[in-house]
Amino acid sequence: MGLFDRIWRVIRANVNSLVGAAEDPEKILEQSVMDMQEDLVQLRQAVAQAIASQKRSERQCAQSESAAQEWYQRAQLALQKGEENLAREALTRRKSYQETAGAIKAQLDQQSVIVTKLKDNMRLLEGKIVEARAKKDMYIARARSAKASERLNEMMGNLNTGSALKAFDSMEEKILIMEARSEAIAELGTSDLEKKFLSLEGAGDIDAELAAMKAQILPGNNSPKLPPSDAPQ
Repeated sequence: MGLFDRIWRVIRANVNSLVGAAEDPEKILEQSVMDMQEDLVQLRQAVAQAIASQKRSERQCAQSESAAQEWYQRAQLALQKGEENLAREALTRRKSYQETAGAIKAQLDQQSVIVTKLKDNMRLLEGKIVEARAKKDMYIARARSAKASERLNEMMGNLNTGSALKAFDSMEEKILIMEARSEAIAELGTSDLEKKFLSLEGAGDIDAELAAMKAQILPGNNSPKLPPSDAPQ
């Protein structure tokens, strides 16, 4: 898989499909970011090597140009001394260094394009890694939430809600029966108490009626009240 294929794999990752897959989405996202980080390290090394090669070529070009200038000055000196053949050889050497410098300059142009492209790719990858890390945290949070929801739904599905409701209904019926019994006992207790008081109240009425009858029937007793039972006759 190429460098930017891995980048877009992370950026366009679908959490829903990851959750449904056999692999752990957290591990996939973590590994993808680690792969991108390793790619960034390799890319930085490539940029450093390209820059080092460019600097080396620049030094070689400068050395060739300096050598060409030096041989030109030698050619001038030889010609001034009347050494035409020696001057010709010096100019030949000068031309060789000039050609070398020209070739190195062409190579430097290519290296400059490569270094610029590598730097652009490195900056792009750095930005994608920052973006991927932010999305990774968000996706992991969503994946964990989805897992928790899935486990909760499984637990709810495994619960025997029918039997649980029946148990509540049965318990409610038992409680109603207990409450009815308590009310019945309370009513019975209240009735007995009322009967006792009614009995006492009825006995008082009978005593009063009996005294009135004695007053009417017995001679010489004009008082509506009965004499005490222990009074002399």
